[in-house]
Amino acid sequence: MEQQSIVNKALEKIGDFSASEFNMIHAHAQFRQLKKNDILLKEGQVCSAIYFIIKGAFYQYRMNDVDENIIELHVDNEWFLNNTSFITQKPSFDTIKAYADSEILELNIHSIHKLIEISPVFFQLGKLLQPAAVRTQFFDNTMTPAEKYNYVLEHRPRLLQSFPLKYIASYLKMAPETLSRIRGKH
Repeated sequence: MEQQSIVNKALEKIGDFSASEFNMIHAHAQFRQLKKNDILLKEGQVCSAIYFIIKGAFYQYRMNDVDENIIELHVDNEWFLNNTSFITQKPSFDTIKAYADSEILELNIHSIHKLIEISPVFFQLGKLLQPAAVRTQFFDNTMTPAEKYNYVLEHRPRLLQSFPLKYIASYLKMAPETLSRIRGKH
């Protein structure tokens, strides 16, 4: 029951759902447990679900030669997905991996479509897709390294507590030395 309460609070941030609508979402969602380093989505697979982290942490990465190039970091009480693969229903270029032992709620695309058939109120779930698209356009392309770090400090400080600096630097698209220099100025 506590899990449902956590998920409901997160859903309240994106829309106005009644108690029965919350129950319908939970009836269509699947609870999953993953161990550290388990792969949730492998490069080449189609992302067919939206995930909510009840407990744990995940990261999305794309391999470049020998390193994992971090695309996104996710911590508890966040919704996440591979946005491009989910929207296009084409194979992902990225991998989503558990950084820690985790518990998630999975809402697959078929369940989302069923919910929308039941009531247009479930179109509000589409708001879960927006942050990933905005992040790439705004965050990666327009901010300086210092602005990116300040953005994380202000809007997503739990990332700094959940992931090592090497991951944070990759996520912010800067060298670890640059991140250390910026952190030293704070």
